[in-house]
Amino acid sequence: MERHTFDPTILRAYDVRGIVGKTLHAADAEALGRSVATLVRREGGDSVAVGYDGRLSSPDMEEAVVRGLRAAGVKALRIGLGPTPMLYYAVHELSAGGGIMITGSHNPPDYNGFKLMLGKKSLYGEGITALGRMAEAGDWETGSGEDERFDLMERYVERLLRDFDGPRDLKIAWDAGNGSAGPAMVRLTAQLPGEHILLYQDVDGRFPNHHPDPTVPENLTELRRTVLEQGCDLGIAFDGDGDRIGALDGQGRVLWGDQLMLLLAREVLAERPGAPIIADVKASQVLFDGIAALGGQPIMGQTGHSLVKAKMIETGAPFAGEMSAHLFFADRFYGHDDALYAAVRLLNAIGKYGDSLAAFRDSLPKVVNTPELRFPCEESRKVAVVEEVAARLKQAGAEVIDIDGVRVKTADGWWLLRASNTQDVLVARCEAQDRAGLERLYDALAEQLEQSGLEAPALASD
Repeated sequence: MERHTFDPTILRAYDVRGIVGKTLHAADAEALGRSVATLVRREGGDSVAVGYDGRLSSPDMEEAVVRGLRAAGVKALRIGLGPTPMLYYAVHELSAGGGIMITGSHNPPDYNGFKLMLGKKSLYGEGITALGRMAEAGDWETGSGEDERFDLMERYVERLLRDFDGPRDLKIAWDAGNGSAGPAMVRLTAQLPGEHILLYQDVDGRFPNHHPDPTVPENLTELRRTVLEQGCDLGIAFDGDGDRIGALDGQGRVLWGDQLMLLLAREVLAERPGAPIIADVKASQVLFDGIAALGGQPIMGQTGHSLVKAKMIETGAPFAGEMSAHLFFADRFYGHDDALYAAVRLLNAIGKYGDSLAAFRDSLPKVVNTPELRFPCEESRKVAVVEEVAARLKQAGAEVIDIDGVRVKTADGWWLLRASNTQDVLVARCEAQDRAGLERLYDALAEQLEQSGLEAPALASD
């Protein structure tokens, strides 16, 4: 392999991802390995940790990545099957010069992809674009690298447990969705006190029971039934590669990413008064106000796990999160998104404040909001539409935050419009104190879309 051209659709903002056999092939994995290895060598490193998820195509992709790493003269540290956060852990634990996780995350079974690290930081955005240019030019280092296998699962789970100081008597249902978090979940729960009921802990890349995305309520149906029928205190779910968490209270109600963040921020800020805490632009105003009320410094950041991690380093924030339930702890941990570790910290927070998860949820200020709304928009137009909307609103004197799309604050609440980084859609969200206010916000959003030539469907009724 002297040079390689990637299908342009697979080089994304935060990772590399495509449909196996159509836009993504083993040759792409090998070229990616060579490109990452070249960057690592030029940064003075000599090793790259490699892990993979439970997808049917992942073992072959891992073999190809390792070929690429070795061809560029780098040692491949092969940690095998596990959740994405175990790969992040391995980069720290093994002092690797970089990391490659083969994972399709929560995408359908025919997808796969790669999450990348250079040193201990995410490789994203322009860094991923540069990998494509490097491969196309054949600008690769050469050499004869080695590979070595490591079994880190037990050490990883021990690290998760090190920070547990939660209650001893909870009854918890857990759902790995047949994703790669399953084996770690089995080991973790075996060592936690209390009673644990496990669902779909066996890794199966076909995802025969439900799709492994805990932010979609339908995917929590079995977990909810188990919580209610077995009288559990809460339920915890993981996405396909274990970096996003889902949670249900004892009444089977979902706690979204920003709601979990407020509970977890309470514990972090008790130990680190006045600390900055980052949440993405899609998060509820209840979270930002709640962080401030706890004495913290709320920071609104861009959506995207790589961008959040970069912002944490920039601000020194001990905790951050997204609506999508990527939760990042630099407080006592490494600063990356690890849903298994977030579960441990969630149990700590429940125990520390003596409330059930249901009581905490009931204590939150009452607001009404839309789910994430998605409007089809041509790739060539989506950024321009957001810029047009922002310009009109600023000219009209509206209160606008434009760090990631446009978030508009009014007397009713707020609405958001941003361009998706991964699809040809615009993403929107509205939040108000009551239904009438929500409808006014949505009408304002729809009017702006209309002025830019797009039609918004009617707001769904309750």
